[in-house]
Amino acid sequence: MGDQKRHKILMVSDFFYPNFGGVENHIYYLSQCLLKLSHKVVVLTHAYGNRSGVRYMTGGLKVYYIPWKPFLMQNTLPTFYGTLPIMRTILIREKITLVHGHQAFSTLCHEALMHARTMGYKVVFTDHSLYGFADVGSIHMNKVLQFTLADVSQAICVSHTSKENTVLRLGLPPEKVFVIPNAVDTAMFRPAPEKLSQDEIVIVVISRLVYRKGADLLVEVIPEVCHLFPNDLVRFIVGGDGPKRMRLEEMREKNSLHDRVEMLGVVPHARVQSVLISGHIFLNSSLTEAFCIAILEAASCGLLTVRTRVGGVPEVLPNDMIVLAEPDPSDMVRAITKAISILPKIDPQVMHLRMKKLYSWHDVAKRTEIVYDRALGCPN
Repeated sequence: MGDQKRHKILMVSDFFYPNFGGVENHIYYLSQCLLKLSHKVVVLTHAYGNRSGVRYMTGGLKVYYIPWKPFLMQNTLPTFYGTLPIMRTILIREKITLVHGHQAFSTLCHEALMHARTMGYKVVFTDHSLYGFADVGSIHMNKVLQFTLADVSQAICVSHTSKENTVLRLGLPPEKVFVIPNAVDTAMFRPAPEKLSQDEIVIVVISRLVYRKGADLLVEVIPEVCHLFPNDLVRFIVGGDGPKRMRLEEMREKNSLHDRVEMLGVVPHARVQSVLISGHIFLNSSLTEAFCIAILEAASCGLLTVRTRVGGVPEVLPNDMIVLAEPDPSDMVRAITKAISILPKIDPQVMHLRMKKLYSWHDVAKRTEIVYDRALGCPN
């Protein structure tokens, strides 16, 4: 690759490893694939506990953990100009040509985009979430985004629904906004070597147990499904933690479901695949989602997915790999019943091979590279 096409990219977000989530995975895998395409990639995030300073990750990925402590939901305190000296130093030292910010929630992302444009750098922003228009939090976030993205070079959304939402909220020209979906590491998420017996159907839930992820729906759906399928025909494995975990524990106690609902607590990302391959169906009940990497991981492991029909989710998987339901307990129970009936037709190995063709981080990196070329060609 010639020097003129070799980009020097600074990825910026409050959300990065050792924290785990969709944004963290996206930044890491995208950076690794861009490095393989001969670009230079540097990541900038805040300190996590004792992890501060410069660290190197797989493939020589350089990460700056600047000494800013998070104050709320892994976000740093907004300072406007407090981060300018350290960001300027990194931009000049690493000879950066383009700044790529991730996630609208990230304070560090907003400040980096603002400072980069002030210094004349081209900037790209990736929006990973959907927002409303009416509640106080969404109104505030939309105003902040309109301010920081007023001069953005190009923007990326992870689904067509997300693009429509972003264009409407922020008033960006649609031709500036590209749709590039997430992907999945199919080498890591492989199905079990042998197909599981269907004498007992295991339904897996791995999610943060918070309101936005539909934990309250699970509290109503799980007892109803256990009642519909007695004699231990259906069992649940619930992985994840959060403020709504207590409600699930109370539901299990109230309905005497200790032998049919297993609570795992926090599941490290390295263990997610081993939990997934112990089940037949993956259940996700989020109330809002721009794109869901979790259902890609489940499908790559050969699980049939039952999912709420919200946001960009209907775009993610073909109809024969997912059963969609409205975010309503009775409709979700109907969807689970339907999924159990079509389970004998599902071949995990075939599903895994289809996922390898559908989603690839290398494809995401190549499409992102085109956006970078467009951004650098934008006039000031």
